[in-house]
Amino acid sequence: MNLIYVIILAVVQGLAELLPVSSSAHVIVVEKLLGLNATSPEMTLLLVMLHTGTMFAVIIYFWKQWRETYFQSWQRFWGTAIRFFIATIFTLAVYFAAQEVIKKTLFRGAPHAEIENLFDRLDLIAPALAAAGVLILVSGLAAKGASGEHAATATDISTGQASLIGIVQGLCLPFRGFSRSGATISVGMLSGVSKISAEAFSFALAVILTPAVIGREALRLVRAHHEAGASAGLASAFVPSLLGAVFSFLAGLLALKWLSQWLEKGRWYLFGIYCLVAAGVVFALYRAGY
Repeated sequence: MNLIYVIILAVVQGLAELLPVSSSAHVIVVEKLLGLNATSPEMTLLLVMLHTGTMFAVIIYFWKQWRETYFQSWQRFWGTAIRFFIATIFTLAVYFAAQEVIKKTLFRGAPHAEIENLFDRLDLIAPALAAAGVLILVSGLAAKGASGEHAATATDISTGQASLIGIVQGLCLPFRGFSRSGATISVGMLSGVSKISAEAFSFALAVILTPAVIGREALRLVRAHHEAGASAGLASAFVPSLLGAVFSFLAGLLALKWLSQWLEKGRWYLFGIYCLVAAGVVFALYRAGY
């Protein structure tokens, strides 16, 4: 695997994963432009490692804030844990329901169809990016100029708000381009959650969800290599993938600092404009044959 390509994808993943612009959409577009096969086992392994790098970036960046808010007392901890549990249950319920609907509509009659088969479809990524852009733009303009922001606390997010954020997160998972962080933070803000609390809650949910996603993708990867009898290729791809995880970690820390500054300074809506422009670019690439 070309190390330059690995570093490029790692930086793109690290920045886009933690900014509300959909990392999957950007990574898929870059893979196509570089002539890479996004469905190959080696690329799957790389993506798993890149997600691992960004997950550790989130933990390190938010740990102090989480410790000061979610772990102040047992009462605060359990109140927060309940909200995370509720949000995660709604996420899983919506995701699996959406997955079944997609399989029975878009994959009707196709044997062994998996939702991952849709992930490199630019004609689906473009409208998903546009939808995320509109949502971010609306929430950003609604919050622009708002005063009295307060520090995040466990009571900032009610069980109803946590449920709504979990539902939206579940809708993001099957649709590449529909930014998870952008959608969940925007919905949180529109439902009355403070900017700081919405950001902290959204990324904490990501840390809860990411290990399961990594495990699922790793299992699919091992199964594919076992069926192909190519375990040696998997081992040789591990070192460049590990390098990619380091670069995605560093890029992720930079992206989180950028995100927090724009969110707190009322520039959130600019990410929405970017997503709308990106949607147009992706659609143009689709029409060009990518």
